[in-house]
Amino acid sequence: MKSIIKPLCLLLFSIVMIAPNHLFAQKKTGFHVLTDFPIHSSGGWDYITVDGSTKLIYASHGTQVNILNATTGDSVGYIPDTKGVHGIAIAHEFNKGYTSNGRANNVTVFDLKTNRVLKTVDAGTNPDAIFYDDFSKKVYAFNGRSKDATVIDAATDAVVATIPLGGKPETGVSDGKGKVFVNIEDTGEEVEIDAATYKILNRWKLTGGEEPSGLDIDRKTERLFIGCGGNQTMIVLDATNGAILGKFPIGRCDGMAFDPELKLAYSSNGEGTISVVREVNANKFEFVENIPTEAGARTIGIDVYSHKLYLPTAQMKPVEPTAENAHPRPQQIPGTFHIVVVGK
Repeated sequence: MKSIIKPLCLLLFSIVMIAPNHLFAQKKTGFHVLTDFPIHSSGGWDYITVDGSTKLIYASHGTQVNILNATTGDSVGYIPDTKGVHGIAIAHEFNKGYTSNGRANNVTVFDLKTNRVLKTVDAGTNPDAIFYDDFSKKVYAFNGRSKDATVIDAATDAVVATIPLGGKPETGVSDGKGKVFVNIEDTGEEVEIDAATYKILNRWKLTGGEEPSGLDIDRKTERLFIGCGGNQTMIVLDATNGAILGKFPIGRCDGMAFDPELKLAYSSNGEGTISVVREVNANKFEFVENIPTEAGARTIGIDVYSHKLYLPTAQMKPVEPTAENAHPRPQQIPGTFHIVVVGK
């Protein structure tokens, strides 16, 4: 027996010595900046939506939405007259897209094939985040100043409900089974809405998170990933009961994206990084790394087919303070707006 045990011990020792590099070491993403896509029109920006099924990027920019080929960066069109546009929602079942126009207090409806504007729909005051719920076939526009949600039937483009939210809403998502979730930035809460009745079911306090903005969901495990830019923390929340399952340091986050195949949650941070958290299982999460991007790249879109990430930003220059404005915001350098592409 001794002659067998000794070789076995040596074999096990060799496995343990080799394993840390393959099994025990935290696996990085291998992601880095691949390229950037320039967009030469002027104006500020907010959300970006990537449609992986058609390989198109929809980037909010000033008073229009720029549409790019996600592979080449070539311009393929734009949606005009979207004053103060924030976000873009896609409803393939109805061949329609929707933009939330913050300064116009309305939503633009456009044809996905031709990019032709079909109509505008009145929303609340300063519609900001917007998304399409594929379960209820409704579009939710979250209105920052009127602190409510405008619900639009994608089949008819009629407003079917206005939901008071009791605070300033930011990003919303759906679990695909009848529940809608939205961050309430000024109260630090996650609100759960019944997609059939438009009633608020729960208000969960995000203890340890300030100014929640970015949000995405793993529909399979029913876990919410919430980027709190106020105190630079990502919170992982159980969408079934509001339990906080994890907290991780990030940056000045404004956007979140989740890759359901890679099980990675990405926080886009204004200081020029993407913070990455891996979902090991439904109840275990680990911080992976910070991927360098560019300053100002605070919102994010994901192509879940190619696994690439897209972040809008521009070069900025400081503005001299005045007696009326002691802390002015930096000014965008004309012609520098672009989309940063991150992947392997």
